[in-house]
Amino acid sequence: MNKRILGRSDLEVSVLGLGCMGMSHAYGEPPDRAAMVALLRAAVERGVTLFDTAEVYGPFTNEELVGEALAPVRDRVVIATKFGFDIDPEAGRQRGVDSRPEHIRQVVEASLKRLRTDRIDLLYQHRVDPKVPIEEVAGTVGELIGAGKVRHFGLSEAGVATIRRAHAIQPVTALQSEYSLWWRRPEAEILPVLEELGIGLVPYSPLGRGYLTGQMDDSTAFDSSDFRAALPRFTPEARQANRGLVALLGKIAARKAATPAQIALAWILAQKPWIVPIPGTTKLGRLEENIAATAVELSAEDLRELDEGAARIAIQGERYPERLAQMTEG
Repeated sequence: MNKRILGRSDLEVSVLGLGCMGMSHAYGEPPDRAAMVALLRAAVERGVTLFDTAEVYGPFTNEELVGEALAPVRDRVVIATKFGFDIDPEAGRQRGVDSRPEHIRQVVEASLKRLRTDRIDLLYQHRVDPKVPIEEVAGTVGELIGAGKVRHFGLSEAGVATIRRAHAIQPVTALQSEYSLWWRRPEAEILPVLEELGIGLVPYSPLGRGYLTGQMDDSTAFDSSDFRAALPRFTPEARQANRGLVALLGKIAARKAATPAQIALAWILAQKPWIVPIPGTTKLGRLEENIAATAVELSAEDLRELDEGAARIAIQGERYPERLAQMTEG
């Protein structure tokens, strides 16, 4: 698989990464652990080098899974994880945000053990903590980089002002943010600042949490343990209203002998050379389908058709319910 460098850093990764959250968190009953270990190793065999996890996924179990799967190939991969939530270890749920310096240090030590490694390649602040100046956060991560426990600093769902302030203290290698054909707000302010500062973009949910694959319609039912059941964009009414975007992808896909998912990923890859999406999956077939998207070439006419078609579709439904939307700046 081809490689890309995140921004102006020296962090080179596969052009497509793998989001690992769904292997143990958020999308219903977690799959068999052994099967997920095998899937992670299959991704490495197919050229994927960037693997994304977080302490809050599970909580904790996703980092343990990633650590077990990648330990035998540790020097061939880039592991990204995140801090920033206050997690109740007894109840197994988050209680809010926490980016106090002492908490960051504690989380890093615990993550290193779960990941079975001596360094974290890319450490993100998962969500901005309004109670802790971002300069303190960046400085703390800088100290961890100096100690060799972390290689690169990242932010997730941060706004322009936060990105600039953090970058002035400790260079930010990557911003993780939702970005896809049905969430293009980062294009207005975020992408220009990332380009100016030399920061890479790692889009999560590049397939719209599965919606842009075309395998979902307004009759699709979600288990109560699937967090999409609580998202406004996944109500039956919103899914019905947004079908035009899937039809647009399907039209281009038919012309390219590809799938809607592959067109959605190819569109993202065509935007900037420093963008590396991290679609998640629990199925080998989907993994291979996503990887094959890196070989799909979209012409200028294809991209224009996608942009113009998407601009005519008013996407219905917010990304998050209000309580979660308040945790994002981007």
